[in-house]
Order: sequence, then C-alpha cells, then structure tokens
Amino acid sequence: MGSTEDLDYPQIIVQYSNGFLISKVMFTACELGVFDLLLESGKPLSSDAIAAGLGASTMGMKRLLDACVGLKLLAVEMTQKEALYRNTEISNVYLTKSSPKSQYHIMMYYSNTVYLCWQYLADAVREGRNQYERAFGVSSKDPFGAMYRSDEEMLKFMAGQNSVWSICGRDVLAAFDLSPFTQIYDLGGGGGALAQECVSLYPNSTVTIYDLPKVVQVAKEQFVSPEERQITFHEGDFFNDSIPEAELYILSKILHDWDDDKCKQLLAKVYKACKPGGGVLLVESLLNEDKSGPVETQLYSMNMLVQTEGKERTAAEYSKLLEAAGFGVIQVKRTGKLYDAVLGRK
Repeated sequence: MGSTEDLDYPQIIVQYSNGFLISKVMFTACELGVFDLLLESGKPLSSDAIAAGLGASTMGMKRLLDACVGLKLLAVEMTQKEALYRNTEISNVYLTKSSPKSQYHIMMYYSNTVYLCWQYLADAVREGRNQYERAFGVSSKDPFGAMYRSDEEMLKFMAGQNSVWSICGRDVLAAFDLSPFTQIYDLGGGGGALAQECVSLYPNSTVTIYDLPKVVQVAKEQFVSPEERQITFHEGDFFNDSIPEAELYILSKILHDWDDDKCKQLLAKVYKACKPGGGVLLVESLLNEDKSGPVETQLYSMNMLVQTEGKERTAAEYSKLLEAAGFGVIQVKRTGKLYDAVLGRK
C-alpha cells in the first residue's frame, strides 16, 4: 500500500473546491449576456466593448472574460492594441439563448434556485428532507407546491426542463422502437419539449401532456404552438385524479421525485389505465447497480434530497417498482448520455 505522498490530494481537493466557482463563472457570463452579445456581434470584441455593451465595469468584465477563456468557454486573440474575445463552438451551441440546444434556462434555474437549496445540504443530510423552508420560507411538505411557489419560478423550471430535452430527448425516445405505440400520454410533460421530440421521431403518434392545470396553461401559452396538432393536453393531478387509457405512458424524471410508496401508487394507476400490450417508458438517470457511479447521477440524487422526496435509483430498483405494479418484459437501455430508458410492458 502506497503512502499518502503517492496520492495527489492537493490537486483533487482544489479541483473539487473550485467546482462552485467554475459553475458560477459560467452562470454569470450567461446571465449577463456575454455569449449572446458575442454571437450577435459576428466578430471578436474587446473587453471594454463587451463591458460597455452589457453595462458592466471594465475591471470586472475583464476578469470574467479571462476566466471564461481559462474554462475554454471563450477564445482570445491578442492584437497589437488589445485582446479580442470570441465564443467557442461550445458556447455558441449551448450557452447562447437563441440556439436550439441552448442550456441557458436550466443554468439560470440552477444558479438562482437550486444553489439556494444546496446552501442547506448539511441540514438536508441531517434531517433527510428537502430544504425549501430554509431557502425560500415556504412549506416543504409539497415539493411541487414549493417548486411552483410563483408563476415566475414555474416558468423558469419549465424552460429549464425544456433545455434538457433539447439535447437529451431524442436519445431516450430512440432507445427503444416506440413506433407501435400511437396513443401516448406524457405524465408530468411540463413545457412539452419531450412531447415535441416524440412526435418528430414518431410522426404517426399523438402525445397528450398530462400536467397540473397551471402548468398546462403556461405550456399552451409559452411553449407548444397551437399548430402542433399531434400534441394535446389533459389537466389534472395524476396522484389524485384519474389517468385516461393509452398505449404508452412516458414518465420522464418523475419517479425520481418520490419515495418508493408514491412510485408504486402512481405505477399501479398507470398499469390499470394502460391498454393490454401497452407499456410505460421511464426516463431517468440510472445509478450503477453497486451505486459506485456515475458521479453525475450521484449528484442528482443529492439534489433530489435537497429539492424533492425522492432519489436516483438503479435499473434493478426501477424494475422492481415496475414489477410490483404488474408490468413485465422489462428492458433497460443506457444511452451513454445524462438520461437512460426503462421500458415495461403490460
């Protein structure tokens, strides 16, 4: 066994300690509009020009831009007169608001909402419950009541989830051939980005977004065009209201919000409503069976602790929940991306 001198502890500790600083630099550059300004300009700009364009201090902006260069979010070109900054391809694709694959909204949700809950992670670990009460002064008994505590927060959350599905949606929907299912219900479908990916990938399908009345209204007004004829809406609370009959039910990032008992309750209702030969598609980030990783999923599970009543699970744990509800012929597909797919058949 090697000595502690063989282990590069300082580098690891510094790297992990700087994680907060790194993410905040990226979030701040997004929030101030650095990447958008550089995209719109069509040419590299000096730090003075960027600061003036965004109403920021020249000193503060110069430091932010240099940090973004260090993180490879910006590139810099030194001329005889000054340094000129431009976006990298990653920033153009993922950090500008206008990009179809923009992650701006989910980053703003993390920066302004999730981080406030994470300040109380130690309390969450001690108590085993979410931290909305400490972070925002609202009751933590109903996680989604707390999450949707204002119209502004609800809109931020829905836009953030749409950002995720713009880059992950097709992977999970293509994990299995879903073309035999033409009548699909997306339970908790929110802003509709996954439903839109679904009808694009499977043009013979229709998708009904089932969500709370206020969520459905925002989805109709902000996210799903009336011209999208293959997408319809159903207002309700799937825990307390009936679930209509369908061939396939999609539960994307739904079960990870709840404990096992609530998951079993919901899946039993889905099984009862499901047509014979139909099924349910779970879209979740799967832990390894020994829970040794992936680290992103382990961190998501910590986030479930501070924000919900749930946790991330292994494929075997989800399979067990499906089997308890009556589903059989369970298949698991790891996409190699952030989210994976589990299909159970009736």
